[in-house]
Amino acid sequence: MTLEQSGLAALRLDLAGARGFDAPGAGPVRREGVAEVTREWLAAVWEEAMARRSQEGIALAAVGSLARADAGPLSDLDLVLLHYGRSLSGDDLRELADGIWYPIWDAGVRLDHSVRTVNQCRTVAAGDLSAAVGLLDLTCLAGDPEVVAAARTVVAHDWRANARKRLPHVVETLRQRHARHGDLAQSLEPDLKEAHGGLRDMAILRALAAAWLADRPHGDVDEAYAQLLDVRDAVHVVTGRGRDRLSREDHDAVAALLGHGDSDELLTAVSTAGRTVAYALDGTVRRAGQSQRARTLRVGPRRPRLNPLGYGLFEHDGEVVLGPRSAVATDALLPLRAASVAARNSLPIAPATLANLAKSAPALPTPWPDTARDLFADLLAAGPGLVHVWEGLDQAGIVESWLPEWAAVRSRPQRNPVHRHTVDRHLIETVVQAGGLVRSVARADLLLLGALLHDIGKIRDAHDHSATGTPLATAIATRMGYPPEDVAVVTTLVREHLTLIDLATRRDHQDPRTVAAAREAVAGSREVFDLLLALTEADASAAGPLAWTDWRATLLRQLAEAATAGWGDQRPAPAAEQAAVTQEDLEAVAAGEPHVVVRPQGGSYRIDVFDRDRLGLFADTAGLLAAYGLVVRTAILRTLDGVAANEWHVESPSGEAPDGSRIARGLGRLAHGDRAPLGLLDRRRQFAGTPSARAASGSPGQSRALVVPHASEEATVLEVRAQDRPGLLHDLGLAFAKSGLSVRSAHIATYAGQTLDTFYVTEFGGRLLSPAKVAQTVSMIIDTCDGTA
Repeated sequence: MTLEQSGLAALRLDLAGARGFDAPGAGPVRREGVAEVTREWLAAVWEEAMARRSQEGIALAAVGSLARADAGPLSDLDLVLLHYGRSLSGDDLRELADGIWYPIWDAGVRLDHSVRTVNQCRTVAAGDLSAAVGLLDLTCLAGDPEVVAAARTVVAHDWRANARKRLPHVVETLRQRHARHGDLAQSLEPDLKEAHGGLRDMAILRALAAAWLADRPHGDVDEAYAQLLDVRDAVHVVTGRGRDRLSREDHDAVAALLGHGDSDELLTAVSTAGRTVAYALDGTVRRAGQSQRARTLRVGPRRPRLNPLGYGLFEHDGEVVLGPRSAVATDALLPLRAASVAARNSLPIAPATLANLAKSAPALPTPWPDTARDLFADLLAAGPGLVHVWEGLDQAGIVESWLPEWAAVRSRPQRNPVHRHTVDRHLIETVVQAGGLVRSVARADLLLLGALLHDIGKIRDAHDHSATGTPLATAIATRMGYPPEDVAVVTTLVREHLTLIDLATRRDHQDPRTVAAAREAVAGSREVFDLLLALTEADASAAGPLAWTDWRATLLRQLAEAATAGWGDQRPAPAAEQAAVTQEDLEAVAAGEPHVVVRPQGGSYRIDVFDRDRLGLFADTAGLLAAYGLVVRTAILRTLDGVAANEWHVESPSGEAPDGSRIARGLGRLAHGDRAPLGLLDRRRQFAGTPSARAASGSPGQSRALVVPHASEEATVLEVRAQDRPGLLHDLGLAFAKSGLSVRSAHIATYAGQTLDTFYVTEFGGRLLSPAKVAQTVSMIIDTCDGTA
């Protein structure tokens, strides 16, 4: 319909324009005015149509936006002529209906109409989910209010009585609608009504609350809903049509009408509102399912089933929650631990838990402690589970407390056609894609942090986002406590993240100058080049199929092959260090007993183990620490005059400090052939899942074992990259022992859930490994890491 049309449509449109758009609180006043005018106009139509008929037992009612008083200037009317079935004859009823519907059509308003008895409303609601949800809002416009109240009461009663049976249908209908119309927050031309996070989702929220399955959130979600209604109203005024889609050609006009600085500011606001509604809907549907299961499965008294996840966190009914003794008010690391555990297990954090963490957890110190940095890297390495957990953290304001720079890219649109997400969502999707490439790099944590920050410069008025983002990334990495050399790597990744794809697609990769430019971008570092190459692929893959075609992948691979030809791995293996052994340590070892010292280190622990060097000591120590529930972060194994001096840095998910005496006793028993102390390890492995199960759920790639040439004249140096898991070091140590290999020194490190372990090994008698033995050992390591040995 157009602006030139007359009647009710023009009246509502004129009223909406007169009430204004950019004044605070104008939206609800405008919509209430539209609803009031519409009701008065329809009441006059009703009186004229009724003439001298009795109004007892018959009424005109509204459903949809008019019933909720949030109709737009050109919204459709959804009307029901309600009666008991005995008030009028069939001919009289048809004549009355025509007397109502035709004036509405003549006034230029689109109309969805029906004539029903109370029992027919009940029948229709029972068979049609959409109709049931709409009839919950049934509101009397004119006539006998009792017949409307009767219909609304019976429909609401049936809805509550059958809601648990209908919930699966509700969920499936939502899934299908969202698949058809997409995610409102990620669209440049969003369907404001039908998309995920749109206006219709708010109706489902209200319906779930009306079913008494779950309460719905208020506050932020109500404000987001009002904001989407304002945008829809502006679309009606700008286009002169009752549209629900915000088209590209209308961006500027709608932005101006609503008082936004530009269309990007408008889209950011729309995306933020859509995300708020979508997050509220997803959480409410989840809680409705919990309510359904509780009613169905409950036997005996109500007691929550809490499955421990470590660090005082538990899984309860599909969500991560805080335990009763969680130190939320004193532990600044708890939000990071909760996020990492939730993402790794693909579980959402309960909204109440998020609110508690956001309100009560203390801020992280600057710079971050090492444990905080490790936990953040673990979170980024969690895989696809990161996406929804990060959204919850962002909704609660926790992300911004870690990264204040995130606010400038949050919900920011990208108009480049190759992109399918807002800037912040693209960054998270890039992290997920990079997680599948971590085996190809030496520092998984730096790759993932670079992926998270590579577009952090896509802020308002930024002309070159790489240049804008470079100092931001430097500041963030420094604040996180990375050493200067690591900060420099992250800075390079952000500054040069477009360099390789530009060279690959615009330059001749066989030209020496192209190769030189690729190497110069990383200051001649092969390790940084591998990181930049992986980031380039992850960035393009996350952008979408238009950015990562087979052709572009081939060109990038050809450039990489040309750039790395004759370019060896320049990263030296860690040197085999000499141990510092005290007289007390020597006396304990001389007495035939292991000596273990435990030192707390701000959220983690250092465990020094001194024992007689023997075949299998590494495997026994690693297995014992895993059996006791400790997570190894780093370790350095050294030997001096037959005494092993091994330094382990661990975390304790249980919150209990490691017991040095217990560890020493366990090592003593293992040295005498008693394997009982390792019994707990098998149970922990079963709880964590098998390697094959983890691989099926998305663990990245095959493990890698590399020989580091010329790294030592006294031992063969092997580097291992694999997905970390409980007992992995024990399995590797056991494999070395079974092969008759002695671990002279080892440097164990875990970055973002990926091991980067360097072993100095020799054959019996201290001989270097023969080429055949090296090949056999490499194969054995890969099989052990992948769980196929």
